[in-house]
Amino acid sequence: MSKIAMSTPLVEMDGDEMTRVIWQMIKDKLITPYVDLKTEYYDLGLVHRNETNDQVTIDSAEATKKYGVAVKCATITPNAARMDEYDLKEMWKSPNGTIRAILDGTVFRAPILVKGITPYIPTWTKPITIARHAYGDVYKNSEMTVPKGSKAELVVTDEKGNETRQSIYDFADSDGIIQGVHNKDKSIASFARACFNYALDTKQSVWFATKDTISKKYDHRFKDIFAEIFENEYKAKFDSAGIEYFYTLIDDAVARVIRSNGGYIWACKNYDGDVMSDMVATAYGSLAMMTSVLVSPDGIYEYEAAHGTVQRHYYKHLKGEETSTNSVATIFAWTGALRKRGELDGNKELSAFADALEKAVIDTIEGGVMTGDLAALSSIENKRKVNTEEFLDEVAKNIVLG
Repeated sequence: MSKIAMSTPLVEMDGDEMTRVIWQMIKDKLITPYVDLKTEYYDLGLVHRNETNDQVTIDSAEATKKYGVAVKCATITPNAARMDEYDLKEMWKSPNGTIRAILDGTVFRAPILVKGITPYIPTWTKPITIARHAYGDVYKNSEMTVPKGSKAELVVTDEKGNETRQSIYDFADSDGIIQGVHNKDKSIASFARACFNYALDTKQSVWFATKDTISKKYDHRFKDIFAEIFENEYKAKFDSAGIEYFYTLIDDAVARVIRSNGGYIWACKNYDGDVMSDMVATAYGSLAMMTSVLVSPDGIYEYEAAHGTVQRHYYKHLKGEETSTNSVATIFAWTGALRKRGELDGNKELSAFADALEKAVIDTIEGGVMTGDLAALSSIENKRKVNTEEFLDEVAKNIVLG
């Protein structure tokens, strides 16, 4: 059988620990037997990031801007323990954060649904995609402890040196704390456009929510920017696609989400998205069954799994012990990138292969063969728990092309 050709490369970002092991297995067993894989390779493993002073991460993001599509393996964001373990020059930043900043991207996370694993909210029969604004708010905050008797103010100095002051609180009777957060119109606008573009790409409606009744300037700014961009740039496109943009308060949104059947994009401010993405992942069953794609407002895509490097399994692997590591989200990172590459290049054969590989994964699990984490959740009778490599071998048997 002749292999499927690629005219334009993917940007391939390798990673760390157990996911790095699985990464190579996926290529060897599920992709290169069928596809003449063309990638521009970057090693984002922590060892190489340290060797290059993290320049490799920047280079990979710039390459993604050049080629338009990337696929990324899970990577370590080092803490103090990792500093010692890997003898690092410094505590390098999160690669995901660096790439997000360079691409000005929004992260979209969605569950992979399979028969036999029922969400904790049984009405969720379709995926809920969380879109998280990954800039500002509490993640870029300034905060202070405040001694009793102090007065706290917001002070803004314009470019001419003029000050505008606003009282925060008079701590006359108690010690306390204050926090300053910010956002930028430019970033909020990029977030809105990324959400609306992804909605058109996936034919899903967009829900957006803030607390603008309480935060009448900060949160209301998000609401106004979304509304203005939608009305001026996207309303006609949404009408044509048969989807909608819906705005409500965040507490109302949560109630509606719980009662819904799913099947939409839930756009969230930074903190809301951080919390709600974990809630949605848990409610659907497993973080190992969550896809993640970073989308820039100008249509650049970077696909990865939503989970980490599976450190515990990696240490077992190093000891020669058997692991049963779920590779589904990492496989779907590859299929997402291959499908998008096919769409952008007009390569229908490549996109069809991505569809066939995803179907093979679902058929394998629904046929009763799965890794240990899914076996613990699945209600399928006569299910069989297999190890990491056996699962990929079973998927390979189920790939049907044409």
